[in-house]
This record gives sequence, C-alpha cells and structure tokens, in this order.
Amino acid sequence: MKSETEIDNEIVANRFKDMTAGQKLNLSLMLYYSARKLKKAAIEQLYPELTQKQVEDKVRESFLYART
Repeated sequence: MKSETEIDNEIVANRFKDMTAGQKLNLSLMLYYSARKLKKAAIEQLYPELTQKQVEDKVRESFLYART
C-alpha cells in the first residue's frame, strides 16, 4: 500500500507530464517572481531604514548568489 506522500507525488508528477512547455515556463516564472516579492517583503521588514534602491539591490544580490 502506498503512503499518502507517494500518492501526492504521483499526482503532481502526472500534472507536470500533462503540461505543455509553455505552461511549465509560465509556472516557473510565477514561482520566481513570487519568491522575489517575498524576499523583498522580508528585507523591508528586517531593514526598515533602507531605501527602495537598497532593498532592490539586496534582493537582486540574494538571487544572484543563491545556491541550492
């Protein structure tokens, strides 16, 4: 018997298989820009004294040097 996680993984994998390349690209871009917005909000919360330019620079830098 499969675990709930294995079943969920199969469902997600099947959804990706059914997507066109354009749909996958669109989804990845949505995730990327959502991550940038979240990072920007976090930096603004942590460093309220920074200007918008400094915040944008920190966001850009964090994504430029991001590692997995």
